[in-house]
Amino acid sequence: MADPSSYRPRPGEIPDSPGVYRFRDEHRRVIYVGKAKSLRQRLANYFQDLAGLHPRTRSMVTTAASVEWTVVSTEVEALQLEYSWIKEFDPRFNVKYRDDKSYPYLAVTMNEDFPRVQVMRGHKKKGVRYFGPYAHAWAIRDTVDLMLRVFPVRTCSAGVFKNAARTGRPCLLGYIGKCSAPCVERITAEDHRELAEEFCDFMAGRTGTYLRRLERRMVEAAEDMEYERAARLRDDIGALKKAMEKNAVVLADATDADLIAVAEDELEAAVQIFHVRGGRVRGQRGWVTDKVEDVTTGALVEHALQQLYGEETGDAVPREVLVPALPDPVEPVQEWLTGRRGSNVSLRVPQRGDKKALMETVERNAQQALVLHKTKRASDLTTRSRALEEISDALELDSAPLRIECYDISHLQGDDVVASMVVFEDGLARKSEYRRFQIKGFAGQDDVRSMHEVITRRFRRYLAEKERTGEWTDGEEPGAEPGAQADPGTASAGLAEPPASTLTEDDGRPKRFAYPPQLVVVDGGAPQVAAAQRALDELGIDDIAVCGLAKRLEEVWLPGDDDPVVLPRTSEGLYLLQRIRDEAHRFAITYQRAKRAKRFRSSPLDDVPGLGDTRKQALIKHFGSLKRLRSATIEQICDVPGIGRKTAETIVAALAQAVPGGPAVNTATGEIMEDTEEPGQQTGSPGEPVSTGAPDERRGQER
Repeated sequence: MADPSSYRPRPGEIPDSPGVYRFRDEHRRVIYVGKAKSLRQRLANYFQDLAGLHPRTRSMVTTAASVEWTVVSTEVEALQLEYSWIKEFDPRFNVKYRDDKSYPYLAVTMNEDFPRVQVMRGHKKKGVRYFGPYAHAWAIRDTVDLMLRVFPVRTCSAGVFKNAARTGRPCLLGYIGKCSAPCVERITAEDHRELAEEFCDFMAGRTGTYLRRLERRMVEAAEDMEYERAARLRDDIGALKKAMEKNAVVLADATDADLIAVAEDELEAAVQIFHVRGGRVRGQRGWVTDKVEDVTTGALVEHALQQLYGEETGDAVPREVLVPALPDPVEPVQEWLTGRRGSNVSLRVPQRGDKKALMETVERNAQQALVLHKTKRASDLTTRSRALEEISDALELDSAPLRIECYDISHLQGDDVVASMVVFEDGLARKSEYRRFQIKGFAGQDDVRSMHEVITRRFRRYLAEKERTGEWTDGEEPGAEPGAQADPGTASAGLAEPPASTLTEDDGRPKRFAYPPQLVVVDGGAPQVAAAQRALDELGIDDIAVCGLAKRLEEVWLPGDDDPVVLPRTSEGLYLLQRIRDEAHRFAITYQRAKRAKRFRSSPLDDVPGLGDTRKQALIKHFGSLKRLRSATIEQICDVPGIGRKTAETIVAALAQAVPGGPAVNTATGEIMEDTEEPGQQTGSPGEPVSTGAPDERRGQER
């Protein structure tokens, strides 16, 4: 625990002007980003008597080891820079709303030649029109199903579209009238785009004009005694009205506004947003955050506005934003929103009328969301804190293990041996820090030796980073020979991983392998724990705790102890360790299965240098199968476009060396497939018999 006075700036160093400041920990990670109208006054608040600080603020300043700042011209610039740095550095002590990217949108891909209506999640793409967000994907599909009767826009994927164009037959929706079938040229690209634009106009709230047009056409058809056409138009009007009824009218004046409500307690806060367009609720979303800093309701609203509109422009920012409390000061935030929209934005608290009543509804939703979140055990800050304290007490650690890394070994009867590393920070999975390893030091099955290799490679990389940043006190890297390089065997996709970039004074982003955990957990018992501890001892690392969690009785093993530590079955600490161990096992076995599947799908052509996917496909298409290609002459191979004589000779040599050890077998039916090889089929690796065991039997040997 650091003393804030040890890094407090000297009097007069801090400017009395707007700016953004960053607190860093001992590893140079940015742990908090804030903005201020006056940097001098704001930073002075952090360096007062610790007893007078909020507990979360006190935890932040004692975790930090330095502070720095950047001066800007205006408060609006400070707001923009604060948002950029929070997104870039992901500081652990800043308010971070969870579940932001999980809400589905109804999207129309106007950036394509034939626009497509679909459900989309995640970051928004340029040229795509979005409507929502919706609480559930099925709500979007129900709405689209009704709308396609009137606006038969394409909804199929690119693969289905190309296949229909190739065969000249549309999909089922084209036959039943819910797609205009541009794939088979029933409608031109221009007419289809106009249809998509009408769909977007209707979804954007311009419904009255279109409904009146349909009603007029229905009346005209009835007067002309075209009763079937009039009936279809009547049904179209009914479908559109039913789709509109799914979004209740809440504001009679066709208002475009976003309503934001906050429900909070001492530990957490829930934010709910209703998106009202044309007087109707078009979408809803909600976020939850841990209150890791002493923050007011107005500040929570400000953070929510940054999260909501930080990457939006134009009409995505409404003319009116209604909030429960205004940020202090409100002028920079309002000016920032106006800049994002390109025209004036009203930011205010509703006082009376329909908007006040709707805000109360949004507040009730926020309260319910907070209560529901509290019931989720794994996301409860109080429960996570108790779990970390129980682990610390049981293992006799000096402090709670805020960063835990867990390792697991996976293989199939000694083949495709891999390992996984998962990371939990503050009791929550940090998936961006997950890593996967291929065991390269030896062949065969030896979990203990594999664990030793993985721990050695991971922490050798950590020591290399530490030496590169000049953190050694004795000027020498322990446990490594002079000139030793970081092991290139780790990879997130099974390939060699590039060296981690250097941590500099201006760089506080998370780095690969750059930060040590307080606790290393291995999946296994005493032998695996001993191997992990031995690897750390050989590297000279003595400040990282090690334990193992055995599956049989869920016992916790410590290095050098003859008896395990048994945590109560109701222990939150044991529950957290189990979750971490199970996540490591899932991550490892997923990688192992992917490697095995890739090996089974391999072809002798993969070993031919300079032969890419395009020319491989051309060869298989020309000869029909790998068997016929193997029997072809050099001259016959040269007839394939793009294949020269030198490449043909290399292909013949590679296929001659890769003589199959036996016929290929369909593992599901037992059918021998050598004589009936399908065009383009790729069998197992050369010389490797294909397993005929039942899938369940093979899975039983996998760990």
